[in-house]
Amino acid sequence: MNIHVLMQPVQNLLHTFLDNIETLILVAAILLMTGTLAWIIKRGFNRFIERSSGEMAVDPTNYKFMQHALVGLVYVTGISFAIYLIPPLSHIAGSLIAGAGILAVAVGFASQQALGNIISGLFIVIYKPYRINDRVTIRTDLRGVVEDINLRHTIIRNFENQRIIIPNSLIGNEVLVNSNYLDVMICRFIEVGVSYTSDVDRAKEIMAEEILNHPENIDTRKPKDIEEGVPPVTVRLITLSDSSVILRGWAWAADAHKAFVMGCDLLESIKKRFDTEGIVIPFPQRTISYLNGGDSAQGAGQGTAGDRKEAEL
Repeated sequence: MNIHVLMQPVQNLLHTFLDNIETLILVAAILLMTGTLAWIIKRGFNRFIERSSGEMAVDPTNYKFMQHALVGLVYVTGISFAIYLIPPLSHIAGSLIAGAGILAVAVGFASQQALGNIISGLFIVIYKPYRINDRVTIRTDLRGVVEDINLRHTIIRNFENQRIIIPNSLIGNEVLVNSNYLDVMICRFIEVGVSYTSDVDRAKEIMAEEILNHPENIDTRKPKDIEEGVPPVTVRLITLSDSSVILRGWAWAADAHKAFVMGCDLLESIKKRFDTEGIVIPFPQRTISYLNGGDSAQGAGQGTAGDRKEAEL
């Protein structure tokens, strides 16, 4: 077989490549510029948010969402333009434009969920049911701090440093608890049960003293309350349960994190004060009676004191 016949496909491919070398270089340059511009936008927004958070405590929610939107727009524009410059793909683009109506319907159905997430994310940024750095609780078991709100997801960092990624359309329809919405101060309920034989008044005094002496506790009384002699800490008896008297103290802290730490400290200090002053905190007890020897039916109905042993748990 003639060597020229074998080399003909290679030569045709080489000529095609040389003819389109300028186009390929232009496409590569556009993609490089796209990536560079996206990096500059991300870097610029991140530096602005870091500087603003330190100086003016600016809410970063809007800026982060705008960053994601601009970066996405840059990538879509740059890649679309690069594809259009490639001759084989430009013909495909022309054919797609000719059937734009059918394509629009197909894309609409295919991207319905994605568009729903984008629109939901836009509504979240506008109405702000939560913001970046807010402490939220979802479905009573998902707790954490909002780390980011992008075009598709909301990212929440829980207290084990794991990321919970929730689609915007889903979280937009959920009932959530926001500890930072409008007012960041938190009231922590300090509930302790004491026995019926303990001095309830003294137990209330101890709880009030421990709450008042904690460094994170905040006095929320207004001047009028102080004039009227309202105590700085309120402790009330709220329940008479089966085996204990439940006391509740109201302790206020500057934010949810400090309230959690304060709650843990107060439970420990109150327990130690109760132990020192003879206030009993009851715990569940069970008495088990069981029979030994004899007929099981007779033993079940006529067990004597000698046959019966008791164990208290």
